[in-house]
Amino acid sequence: MNTIDLSACWPELQLPKEVVEVLRNAASLTFPKNRGELLSMAMGGESLGPVEVAYDVPGSGRVVEATVARCRNGLVVNYSEPYMRRRDPDCMVIGDAKPTDKRTYAHRFGGAFEPVRRETFRWLMQQDLAVLAFILGGLDRATGQGALLIGPANAGFFLGALADLQEMLPPDQVPENFLVKAVVYLAPPFRHTHFGGRQVVVHNRTDAIHEVFSYNLYPGPSAKKGIYGVLLAIGENEEWLTLHGSTVQVVTPYDNVTTIMHEGASGSGKSEMLEYAHRQADGRLLLGTNVVTGEQRRIALNQACALYPVTDDMAMCHPDVQDDSGYLQVDDAEQAWFVRIDHIRRYGTDPHLEHLTVHPPEPLIFLNLQAVPGSTCLIWDHTEDAPGVRCPNPRVILPRRSVPHVVNETVDVMFRNFGIRTPPCTAEQPTYGIFGYLHILPPALAWLWRLVAPRGHANPSITDVEGLASEGVGSYWPFATGRMVDHANLLLRQIQQTPNVRYTLTPNQHVGAWQVSFMPEWVAREYLGRRGIAKFPRDKLLPARCPLLGYTLQTMQIEGTTLPTWLLRVEEQPEVGLAGYDTGAEILTGFFCHELSAFQLDQLDPLGRQIIQCCCDGGSVSDYEAFLPSVDMVRHGPRRKPDPS
Repeated sequence: MNTIDLSACWPELQLPKEVVEVLRNAASLTFPKNRGELLSMAMGGESLGPVEVAYDVPGSGRVVEATVARCRNGLVVNYSEPYMRRRDPDCMVIGDAKPTDKRTYAHRFGGAFEPVRRETFRWLMQQDLAVLAFILGGLDRATGQGALLIGPANAGFFLGALADLQEMLPPDQVPENFLVKAVVYLAPPFRHTHFGGRQVVVHNRTDAIHEVFSYNLYPGPSAKKGIYGVLLAIGENEEWLTLHGSTVQVVTPYDNVTTIMHEGASGSGKSEMLEYAHRQADGRLLLGTNVVTGEQRRIALNQACALYPVTDDMAMCHPDVQDDSGYLQVDDAEQAWFVRIDHIRRYGTDPHLEHLTVHPPEPLIFLNLQAVPGSTCLIWDHTEDAPGVRCPNPRVILPRRSVPHVVNETVDVMFRNFGIRTPPCTAEQPTYGIFGYLHILPPALAWLWRLVAPRGHANPSITDVEGLASEGVGSYWPFATGRMVDHANLLLRQIQQTPNVRYTLTPNQHVGAWQVSFMPEWVAREYLGRRGIAKFPRDKLLPARCPLLGYTLQTMQIEGTTLPTWLLRVEEQPEVGLAGYDTGAEILTGFFCHELSAFQLDQLDPLGRQIIQCCCDGGSVSDYEAFLPSVDMVRHGPRRKPDPS
């Protein structure tokens, strides 16, 4: 493939006229040649720092947005305001007039976006700018869509974050046919001058390109989720999806390979699906701690399955890689992972990740961690939002090339698991925390879970209020720009076209009155990995007391150890009981019916309308099974007597 030097040839390329105008009139232009140059730019040269990333804001003087320190293992970024240390769920607005269910700029701010857009361009023209080229979804990915990031040169850490997440194109190796379909414009001071200090990311979909205006320096809403929104917009037009899920190949001690995708809202356990189960000092797994009695339950698991990570957050399901196997084919839409590490509070919690970050093969970018310049940044030293209050969203950007055993090819997904953060549930304080360790879902019910996508309990990733709320269709809705009903139809069609995929559901944080962290997800992964795609005996599955939870397992055994049945069926816990469970089921069912009402539109697939009506009518698990043909998870035959264990 012929290449060109973007730094020299950009005036001759077919770039959008706004890009040409900004670059031609900027105070200066820098086209970073490689990752090392980007990190050096972030530090203003070879300084150890901390370097202040600051801007002159009319009426406020010089405002320091963040500091950057150089440590032995990478750059450590800390924001001046606790609010800026995680994503604001209301930061996205739509600046154009194309079809959307999202809040528009005009509706939120009372005027057209175009004047602010032009003002943004004028501000950029006054700056020393850096320009980064990349391919949406990563180099050599199926989209083939070119993109640019244009921002102030002193925001080198932000450019470095996007360069890691999407893999930068060296300016002298840009394909000759490079066609820009998206541009990210970075203008941090506008957060103060125009938006009252709030994080705002404006998506402006023109006929030619998708513009993303990032008015803040936290990369989550723009360099990370903003690009996700661009991929979703492309998929809306071409009818394919980029799912919000981590994917892992689970290899048993007997070399059986099972591929599991874990979907869900932020904080539901996507990154944790790629982690080995956290062990106690004696090597056992802590199943849970009873929040009422303090009792603890542990199991021994001498040999865990090996993990081969595929995706961490953005699983691209491009039609060019789909086949007729009946499974879903995915590959990664990112080249680095934005890993949340709030659960790592001390040395030894996750030796695998600790080793990768303390002794990385190349410097990493850390956010919201305490570190002294020249020291080693330790991922359990979280920045404090207030004295004694840890920031709930410490992060590290981990390049895929640094991850051992990472899979760099398309894989067949056999299980699609959905995760939800759950609060404790007791008879005295009943909640929706009625989930057992593992549930089996019919495909139609799995589709409903992806429409409702509960955000769940104590989400650490975003600024939010407590309580049960929906992340929106696909659990990626906060990043999408179009209409919910279109995504509902795409998700339903995808499930119909992949009938061999099985669907499961796991909670995290609590199972009834037991605090469990992410152990249900890890134990379910070990269990499903060992079972593979074998069918369940008919008497192995029991309809859950709440139909929205599909089936529970009668018993669950791993390496000779049987889990207590009250971790599978919460109503059996004496602290919960039938009354507490049923109250929680009412909460969950009411929430589902409320959220699903927004999808009962003429544009929804008729089958989808029937499935939703079934839910609102209190349908049973067998009712959901009748809607969609799927692989038979149950081995039919003579009924056996229930296992007395």
